[in-house]
Amino acid sequence: QDPLSGHLFCFINRRANQVKVLYWDRSGFCVWSKRLEQGRFFSDWSQIRSCETDWTHLKLLLEGVEPKSFRKRFSRVPTA
Repeated sequence: QDPLSGHLFCFINRRANQVKVLYWDRSGFCVWSKRLEQGRFFSDWSQIRSCETDWTHLKLLLEGVEPKSFRKRFSRVPTA
């Protein structure tokens, strides 16, 4: 990937309690860092891989929410 493309690149440490986000703005590279006091960003490292995601998933990740761990509470049943 091209770091000058304007995309955000997220890096998570081995303990999964810290994430760093690297991106390029017009004047240089910027780094955001967030460290959790308790808990981890991911519970199962076997499911982690390099992937592209959208802004909503990134916000959930930074809040410590794993979207794949949620199940739908209701299923749509067609009514007749």
